[in-house]
Amino acid sequence: MQIKIKNVSKYYYSGGKTIKALDDVSLTIPANQIFTLLGPSGCGKTTLLRCIVGLESPDTGEIEIGGDVVLSTEKNIFIPTENRGLGMVFQTYAIWPHMDVFNNVAYPLQTRKVAKDTIRDKVAKTLKFVQLEGFEDRPATKLSGGQQQRVALARALVAEPKVILFDEPLSNLDAKLREETRKDLRAFLTELQITAIYVTHDRIEALSLSDIVAVMNNGRIVETGEPRDIYLNADHRFVADFIGRTNLIEATVTSQEGSVTTVDCAIGSVTCRKQTRMTPGDQVTLCLRPEFIRLKRGDATQTQNVFNGQIQSLVFIGEAYEGEITINDANFFIKIEPDSEIEVGDSVNFTVDPDNCLLVTQ
Repeated sequence: MQIKIKNVSKYYYSGGKTIKALDDVSLTIPANQIFTLLGPSGCGKTTLLRCIVGLESPDTGEIEIGGDVVLSTEKNIFIPTENRGLGMVFQTYAIWPHMDVFNNVAYPLQTRKVAKDTIRDKVAKTLKFVQLEGFEDRPATKLSGGQQQRVALARALVAEPKVILFDEPLSNLDAKLREETRKDLRAFLTELQITAIYVTHDRIEALSLSDIVAVMNNGRIVETGEPRDIYLNADHRFVADFIGRTNLIEATVTSQEGSVTTVDCAIGSVTCRKQTRMTPGDQVTLCLRPEFIRLKRGDATQTQNVFNGQIQSLVFIGEAYEGEITINDANFFIKIEPDSEIEVGDSVNFTVDPDNCLLVTQ
């Protein structure tokens, strides 16, 4: 089910000041896809989610769900949360500790006065789907964090909502469990073919879970795109920096020929082979992601974008070494293979393919 958000703004007032939580947000969320709102704390992503579900009332704008207007400040329309046909999974799960698993999941149907036989069948089907079959009588407090997250998901799904919304549901899990649950959640939502809106500040969650990512900052949508495209070809400096670890270098365009742009920066002349519309003299930011930087002792085989540098630090993190290299007094974050023989203090060739040099202007 498609969701349309038109010119939504939300203000809060504190200490005589006006805080703009949402600033004229317009957005179309496609049907049957996993759509993630990604951004730093305080950027407005949870406020937008709460406006969609009906827990917040925007000061201006319109929200349409499946063709039905559920909110319009101009037309004075406000459909209550319980009548919007949505499911929601909260950051804290909101599992009732005095209920067993069955009653936690059954609660949305019980409040709708659904027949007991129907409730039993639907709860059984939903628990089987989230791989909690046989847990019906288990006290909610006796479940692990990952299992509680699945109970919350089952409760949101049991009433067969049009849309399901997630407000950072994995943030309370440890790293390993978060990774496992993320994979399960992606599989569940893909199988359901349901519209899902997911809020997170975790870029890995956003990239691995989503069909589409919208990056937010200061109450506005900065950029929207598919995970791979927004990671590799961001248009904005903020997005390039927030979506993943990167090196950002101020540069000046020296030439532009077709899809090849050459810039001058602190490390020298860098060739970038991306489709861009720039002219000599433009001030830009060169974005070099550490995974695309190649380091080698001796002569380099590449003829473009070859620089000499010295390794300043290396830290072993298991799957790689992370560290810094200095080139012409400029420091770069690097990541190299865990079996590399390069050591701190080594002089090496620093190379990066022109296809992996991103230029951003905003």
